[in-house]
Amino acid sequence: MERPRHFEDYALGEKRTTSGRTITETDIVVHAGHTGDFFPHHMDAEAMKASQWRQRIAHGTMTFAIGIGLTASEINPLSFTYGYERLRFPKPVFIGDTIHTELTIAALEDDPKRADHGRVIEQVRVLNQRGETVLACDHVYLVQKRA
Repeated sequence: MERPRHFEDYALGEKRTTSGRTITETDIVVHAGHTGDFFPHHMDAEAMKASQWRQRIAHGTMTFAIGIGLTASEINPLSFTYGYERLRFPKPVFIGDTIHTELTIAALEDDPKRADHGRVIEQVRVLNQRGETVLACDHVYLVQKRA
């Protein structure tokens, strides 16, 4: 859904939660093919039986891509991504886990390079079905100010 919003329309503390998505073995195999990351943590079920997790774990980059992709249910044509900061993967994601993303507006700042834009810093948390945070980062995007 497209939702045009100017910088002034955002409020500190505003929250949004996405729908969920269950991670499959196919997701891991396809992501490995796209990235070339065939590390045994992701691909070798037998080796991982002896690990602390006892099973394969999803790629962090895949968790990031899917977790951020879930947020695309709402698109603001007056903004664009400036980047992501402080990216962390505090817990692993396993085949069969269902993840969703929670977003909170954490800061609103003037952009020092563009007087006609502001910076919106959105705290991003991807959680599994147990409510555990599996990914945390800050999404910084630039949003047009009103004329």
